[in-house]
Amino acid sequence: MYKSLATLTITTLALLLSQQAIAKSKVVYHYDSRLDVQDSPNAAYRELAKSTAAQIRWSDLEVGKWNTKFRKPETLRQAFNICPSERFANQLAMANCSGFLVGPDLLVTAGHCVVPASSGGDQCEKFAWVFDYTRESKGKFKSESVYGCKEVLNHALETTSKKDYALIRLDRPVLDRPYLEVRTEGEVALGTDLLMAGHPSGLPTKVADGATVRENDHAEFFKTDLDAFGGNSGSAVMDAQTGVVEGILVRGASDYRYSSKGCYEVNFCEDTGGLGCGGESVSRVANVKVNKFLYSSMAE
Repeated sequence: MYKSLATLTITTLALLLSQQAIAKSKVVYHYDSRLDVQDSPNAAYRELAKSTAAQIRWSDLEVGKWNTKFRKPETLRQAFNICPSERFANQLAMANCSGFLVGPDLLVTAGHCVVPASSGGDQCEKFAWVFDYTRESKGKFKSESVYGCKEVLNHALETTSKKDYALIRLDRPVLDRPYLEVRTEGEVALGTDLLMAGHPSGLPTKVADGATVRENDHAEFFKTDLDAFGGNSGSAVMDAQTGVVEGILVRGASDYRYSSKGCYEVNFCEDTGGLGCGGESVSRVANVKVNKFLYSSMAE
């Protein structure tokens, strides 16, 4: 059942992406391209984003039999002293990282988001993974959309090599949405148009496009001009034309700067490669070896 659902959806997405591509001016790195997923005019983008999950502390959730809600919800303005004039300032900002579904019970995120207990981490135990954390949810979800981390299957976080990825097993299969197709070998081409779905600054699901692969000469990661923020760590970075996941957002430029108003504003870069704006780093998802674990998961 899982395989047929995924195959059907991938085929549908390919059709949507080819039929509903949107003509637009090229978005440069200093432009904030984030959109609430519901506001994206591209149906394929909205569908892909359904397989994105937010990493949220169990202690921040009040889990009921049918519904789950935030215990003490905070807005972006409240949590980070963001200026009230900034975009999304009054939206909730509760997520720590992002992740995306790659199998019935398999989820990929950044390595620094889920350090296993064997390496001194406790994120697998302390954080839930929540699907459908959107603007419309208003901090309340169906409890069936909330999952635990059962185990960390594959993990890398290395300063020298710059490896940064994690593959985790959820506490049960996800039955109401497909998993994303990921690159399993080779590498993305320089100049490829990119799409990202995740939770920038802990916000409800956002999509951002208008970016490309700008540097492609490192074995573990490539660089882009995606408009990424903290909280996007672990986000799926996809080929905007095919929907195939090419990588995992892991590092980037400073998100905000302190202003004379006594609060924080988005840090706009004058141009790609400017001071402090060297691009966003994306771990190559092919290095995670998803298929090795996917086949064993589906056989169980």
